[in-house]
Amino acid sequence: MQATEATYGASTSGQGCAAIHFAMLSAVRTLARNHELRTQVVTMHRTLPVALLLLAASLAAQSPAPASTPGYSPAAARAERDLETRVIARPDTATARRHSHELSKETHIAGTPAQVTTRDYVINAMKSWGLETEVRAYDVWMPHTTEIKLWRIAPDTLSLELAEGAVAGDSTSGPAFEKIIANGYSGTGDVSAPVVYVNYGLIEDYKQLDSMGVSVKGRIAIARYGRSYRGIKAREAEKRGAVALIIYSDPADDGFTRGDVYPEGPMRGETGVQRGSVMNDDGDPSTPGYPSHPGAKRIPLNDMQVPHIPVIPISYKNASALLHDVRGTAIPQSWQGGLPFRYHVGPGPVAARIIVRSDSATNAIKHIYDTFGIVRGSEFPDEYVIIGGHRDAWGPGAADNVSGTVSILEAAQAVAAEVKKGWKPKRTLLFATWDAEEWGLLGSTEYVEDDSLRLEHGAVAYFNQDGAADGPNFGGGGSPSLRPTLRDVAREVQDPSGVGSIYAVWRKTESVPDSAEPKMGDPGGGSDFAGFYNHLGIPISEWGYHGRGGVYHSQFDSYHWMTTFGDPTYAYHAAAARVGAAMVLRLANADILPYDYVEFARAMRTHLAATQKNAADKKLTLDLSALGAAIDALEHAATSFDASRDALLAKGSPSKAVRGRTNASLLLVERALTRPQGLKTRPWFRNLIYAADVDNGYSNMVFPSINEATRAGDQQLAQSEAADLETRFGKATEALNQASAALR
Repeated sequence: MQATEATYGASTSGQGCAAIHFAMLSAVRTLARNHELRTQVVTMHRTLPVALLLLAASLAAQSPAPASTPGYSPAAARAERDLETRVIARPDTATARRHSHELSKETHIAGTPAQVTTRDYVINAMKSWGLETEVRAYDVWMPHTTEIKLWRIAPDTLSLELAEGAVAGDSTSGPAFEKIIANGYSGTGDVSAPVVYVNYGLIEDYKQLDSMGVSVKGRIAIARYGRSYRGIKAREAEKRGAVALIIYSDPADDGFTRGDVYPEGPMRGETGVQRGSVMNDDGDPSTPGYPSHPGAKRIPLNDMQVPHIPVIPISYKNASALLHDVRGTAIPQSWQGGLPFRYHVGPGPVAARIIVRSDSATNAIKHIYDTFGIVRGSEFPDEYVIIGGHRDAWGPGAADNVSGTVSILEAAQAVAAEVKKGWKPKRTLLFATWDAEEWGLLGSTEYVEDDSLRLEHGAVAYFNQDGAADGPNFGGGGSPSLRPTLRDVAREVQDPSGVGSIYAVWRKTESVPDSAEPKMGDPGGGSDFAGFYNHLGIPISEWGYHGRGGVYHSQFDSYHWMTTFGDPTYAYHAAAARVGAAMVLRLANADILPYDYVEFARAMRTHLAATQKNAADKKLTLDLSALGAAIDALEHAATSFDASRDALLAKGSPSKAVRGRTNASLLLVERALTRPQGLKTRPWFRNLIYAADVDNGYSNMVFPSINEATRAGDQQLAQSEAADLETRFGKATEALNQASAALR
């Protein structure tokens, strides 16, 4: 994950392959907090057969099969359910384990020969199952760090060892596998300066420093990971004149204060280092908005959204060597971390020297490769259902994101077995793996920009697998229009605990009342769904199994860690794949695409209330009544459409012409909620429903065009943005009404 990985664990230290993804899988935090409950369930499974049977019966009662399958005629629904049952049965723990072992045998950073090896592995597997395959290559501006050094130079001199070191039993740890420890897209230089501790390096932290009379200008800032995307930390430090930024994972966030550390436990040890990109952009920063083909025009470095100061990641062992003797201003209590001494802000008497060098002058352009396994549609070959996840990692990447790649491979093999028997989906399926996600969603973004016209016209849905299995707790999220489908599929697939369906265990673990559904996260940004959803308005969904851990973006995200702590049996890898296989089939074979715009509209009404409150908190007077009426109109149109669709399908599958016209209109509904010129702060972000917070990166912002203006205190702009969004909801309602007319 690029900016949202921390969503997957109990800690908030890291930080994501991507920004929900912070918002999108926010429900997973709740699941992690209920880890003890899940442990009790598993213990019952192992030791109390009678209790197990009673609990399984209780859980089964909470997840009844729906009376019908939205979007399908009765006959088509029976055929689809039979197909899904066969495909769900195929993902296998033994093959998932084998894929995981092979793909995490070495560190495979984007732009290296080891990453080319993962490309070939995936393509050869897809070919062996009889799938058509394709490889897309892009030339991206992606300098690699070639040298990084850190010294404490005052009050004494000490050279700090940045390597993470070897762990007994972990065959991919140690100097033979550990590459340069770096933050992707760091600036370069050789700087020496006093150290200032800036807590998490948030905008509000710098406001606190201002109130204390402390500046980072001309100094080296040291921040702990967490609470925001690391690229925002770099941006804010540079904006305030820091000559360099050091980022470390504090033990209070994902280290020994959270649990036993690796290899005795799953948490981060004293030498563990979180790598990660510090670019504040999506896609190749040198080709904003267009694909990075050979010979593409590239903007100058000064115009790219990358830091121009050195930024380095270090362990909390090295952070201790720097912070222990910092004095100066006393800290607010909330700034105290988990190291065994009292923190101070500084400056002085500690000073440091940092050297960062890269190959930007000699080898800045790297080749990256996206892969595709393809099953052509029989009726609507120009409509696409896509499932994807990234292949690259900062280390062996067993969790992030070999687990997602394994989920896609297992789902692809399960579907390929049906293709071999002569079956074909109605729509085209793409099983994708992306390169260079960790650097800023490069592979998926270049593909979306490359194929934008085809995707805008025919992409039905994109399903993302990023960190699909590193613990026992299920969570999911995405476009509200697809949430009912994910819940329904979760009813079909048995949870690896053996005590009910995924849906039933999900409800039980989250203690969901009978009148509610499990919480799902919103698609703010930060993982490979961003190009599809944030840029083009294509509905997306994401799910996975997660748990406690502190090896995110380190060398210890390894096969050994996974088989010891993350998913020892690989049952959760297989379960994620079963969900994936059923999800792609459900959208690929539907007579009428099963988007749920009633649930979508109701989610929008909740966001409207939050938006009104944000304005009131800023002492702004916004009239959102017209926008509320537009949302009500969308719900009314959706209710009418659902009734017409269900009545028509009850009589059997309609003609191909009727289905084609109806689905063409449905594809326009969420596209209508995008704006070609995008957000005023970020033109690439066209979707006006959800975006990653521009000042946080991990947080999700709803109705971002309105709420960004509200944050700035610009009432006139906020009101005009509300009027603009009202118009776009009107267009979405028109598309739904056209779909209803097509049914008639």
